[in-house]
Amino acid sequence: MTKVESGNTVSVHYKGTLNDGTEFDNSYTRGEPITFEVGAGNMIAGFDTAIPGMVVGETKNINIVSTDAYGERNEEHVQSVPVTAFPQDYEFTVGTMVQGQQPNGQTFMAKIVDKDTHAVVLDFNHPLAGEDLNFEIELVDIS
Repeated sequence: MTKVESGNTVSVHYKGTLNDGTEFDNSYTRGEPITFEVGAGNMIAGFDTAIPGMVVGETKNINIVSTDAYGERNEEHVQSVPVTAFPQDYEFTVGTMVQGQQPNGQTFMAKIVDKDTHAVVLDFNHPLAGEDLNFEIELVDIS
């Protein structure tokens, strides 16, 4: 049987959960595995390093600590932004994600955590920052 090596392109199905059992992603639900090149740096480090050595049909359960996933939460990434940075008719809802664009054209995502008449507090941390992640990974194909 062929085992996955760095540089192979693989297709995998996976289910991702937090330590409390909350499911945050599931390729089975979408009905389509993800395909990526092993070792190319396109996946979070802990996920990418779990694939080498697997064979088609094999299922593996892994735990990835937050530092090997989306990093630790950084409170400096929670910032106050003037409401004037948003369209005048924008309806702010605490807990929702917003997408914006920096002056250099780069896009960003942030979660609205608070709002008053003059400012909106945005959390620019990745939603899974600070979380250890669990994955059930099934190798579907090696090419």
